[in-house]
Amino acid sequence: MHIHHLSETPSILNTFLYEIRDKSIQKDSMRFRRNIERIGEVLGYELSRSLRFNSKTIKTPLGHLQSKLHENDIVLCSILRAGVPLHNGLLNYFDTAENAFISAYRHHKHKPEGFEIVVEYLACPNLENKTLILADPMLATGQSMVATFEALRPFGKPKEIHLVSVIGAQKGVDFISGNFDTDTHLWIAAIDEELNDKGYIIPGLGDAGDLAFGQKLQQ
Repeated sequence: MHIHHLSETPSILNTFLYEIRDKSIQKDSMRFRRNIERIGEVLGYELSRSLRFNSKTIKTPLGHLQSKLHENDIVLCSILRAGVPLHNGLLNYFDTAENAFISAYRHHKHKPEGFEIVVEYLACPNLENKTLILADPMLATGQSMVATFEALRPFGKPKEIHLVSVIGAQKGVDFISGNFDTDTHLWIAAIDEELNDKGYIIPGLGDAGDLAFGQKLQQ
């Protein structure tokens, strides 16, 4: 897998990461959503550098010129609910993309540290020979990313696969590296070293879905 760890090179991205992690700033849910969206825009811009480009003639009011435009047929898929602000950030840059949405959540059977990924809702266009961008803001164990991709298989085989996350744990990165093809790309803002016994990223930021949209009752 090709891993693009963006915060290894300091940039304005670090400001957005700082604000979503800081426990006092992240309490402002509107600001939290906007920062996730802005991180999505940064990740989308960097991802765009790897796409296929062809020249196209443009007629301006004063003449003509050649410009290189990407030719990828993109399907942008986000994992609900936490993935919505990240999806919006990517869609701001890939505004002609088709869109897919899938729900995935942790179902704790008997104890907090033991869970399975449950997929209940899926809306997806044809993926055959297209560029799939699969977005999930928190890459903890990596199980959600793998489970959702398996659920997408009946919709066709993508020509290219790009995974997009805001914060991941090294364990999760290693897990998806072993479960996706070697030519898959991971675009991620930050990689933390640890998971706690409940499968949350340390230091991470907490629950991205709750921070963006309010605390849920079900666990």
